[in-house]
Amino acid sequence: MTANDGRPPRRRGGVGQDRSGRAAPGAGAAGQRRGPAADRQPPVQPATHRRPSPQRRTIGPDPEIASPEDSDPSLLADDVRAELRTLSADNAERVGRHLVAAGLLLEEDPVRALSHAQAARRTAARLPAVREAVGLAAYLSGQWQVALTELRAVRRMTGDSRHLPLLADCERGLGRPDRALVLARSSEAAQLGRAERVELRIVEAGARRDLGQLEAALNVLQDAGLAPEQAAGWSIRLWYAYADTLLAAGRPDEARNWFEAVVGADEDELTDAADRIAALDGETTADGA
Repeated sequence: MTANDGRPPRRRGGVGQDRSGRAAPGAGAAGQRRGPAADRQPPVQPATHRRPSPQRRTIGPDPEIASPEDSDPSLLADDVRAELRTLSADNAERVGRHLVAAGLLLEEDPVRALSHAQAARRTAARLPAVREAVGLAAYLSGQWQVALTELRAVRRMTGDSRHLPLLADCERGLGRPDRALVLARSSEAAQLGRAERVELRIVEAGARRDLGQLEAALNVLQDAGLAPEQAAGWSIRLWYAYADTLLAAGRPDEARNWFEAVVGADEDELTDAADRIAALDGETTADGA
């Protein structure tokens, strides 16, 4: 889906960074954990959890993609390199190169990133980091069922529920908003960190919109904690989703106020909130002409 499902489209993006600005392991950061009690980062990570554009779904991954000789496996996170050490030396080198390439391509060319991740999977499917790489690249490529299968595998292998928002959004992409709502209200959801809980609320609101329940969607976003005076790393996405849902509910003046809040906090211009305001102003002018 595009911007009208409440998710801010990326304008410029930190390839190799997560949405808090930290470098992702594929870009050289050190991973921190394997189990559910710590704060492990995936080998590749999207800057935002946003539905990809529909045109990305028309081209499939390349099954014959070569191992990139210019990719340096030493850039991978410590915990990912530890997983690679369970492979033969030659295989570890090849898989590591594909993972690095996937991380670097994820934002700008997720389909090619998926090709690299799947190439790694062919000889290292038992590694959680590899399955995670495939799941994230598939998600950003709009391949919902592949992403759902792989990210479920990661959750099963690691006990980590941090990708629950993506799992729920994949259910939406597959036309199953009811299943997305079940995940959003599961016991696992209550155990997520603050940022992941907010992200899941955005997905939940989108599922409500899928079902035509706009007021319920607004309530979900309000309950997530809008508070413009208490901006956090996830606030821009939440405010944008709220503004977009207000607009869908026929409340353009309120929507404009929240788009303005996004513009005020979005110093890196990661969203198109300014364009949305300009469009609203243009519509107002046209109506008054």
